[in-house]
Amino acid sequence: MQVKKKKFRGIENPISGYLFIAPQLILFLVFIAYPVIEGFRMSLFQSTYQGELFVGLDNYLHLLKDPVFMKSIVNTVIFVIAIVFLTIVFGLFVATAVYDKSSKYVSFIRGSFYLPVMVSMVVMSMIWNFLLNPANGLISYLLGNMGADNVNLLGSKIWVMPVIIFVTFVGNVGQSIILYIAAMIGIPEDYFEAAQIDGATRWQRITKILIPLVKPTTLYLTVINIIAVLKIFVVIQLLTGGGPNNASVTMMYYLYQNAFVYNNTGVAAAVGVIMFVIALLLSLPQFKTFGKKD
Repeated sequence: MQVKKKKFRGIENPISGYLFIAPQLILFLVFIAYPVIEGFRMSLFQSTYQGELFVGLDNYLHLLKDPVFMKSIVNTVIFVIAIVFLTIVFGLFVATAVYDKSSKYVSFIRGSFYLPVMVSMVVMSMIWNFLLNPANGLISYLLGNMGADNVNLLGSKIWVMPVIIFVTFVGNVGQSIILYIAAMIGIPEDYFEAAQIDGATRWQRITKILIPLVKPTTLYLTVINIIAVLKIFVVIQLLTGGGPNNASVTMMYYLYQNAFVYNNTGVAAAVGVIMFVIALLLSLPQFKTFGKKD
């Protein structure tokens, strides 16, 4: 006796599919697409007491002539390069060291490094601000006992950026380690068994198998870290306020100052447009890579 199988024909009305995606589409248009378009429009205007005055590309020309903005670009580039390099290198180092260990040990390492990621960046910045306080901070006290006098790392033009980079790195590196370990655990054991039979050393297995096979994860982490660093604001605001003498000002902090301190929304919107274009250009390699079919 043959049993007839019922074929699932699905929803034939194409409008039903659009109804399912309508809530997400509406949220995207209202909270993402419209602000982006409005930002482009605002960058071409200058706010006055009587309204808005169309100035064309004058806001962008003003940015090119402003030494503080040029300083913010330099600081942002240094910030991005340092965070991406440290996050990728340290994440690979920890992941390759523990990926083949016992599950309890791997879970402990992942939890330990991911703990700072779960803590609010506001709380993290306040803790570091207390530790680095030149009057009664623990770090300043320890450095003073080692012979250093008048330690004020956040007030030094030389040390302020390295300190901010380190604080941001500590708060972000846990995500990199989690993703790298997950990617390495998912690699089939056949690769390692074949390499072991051929007499490959651990270093050769890491450089010839692990690192090449986790390249998509490396690309993903590179892009999201670049975008995240471009938007960094809380650390700068709570630790230095862009000082000393604009030594730690970034593009996002420059945008904040023009928008909410100086009420220069046109210039702030122009900075936002530049940052949007940079983030978009940096995201294209990721879309291209993941769009390839192996």
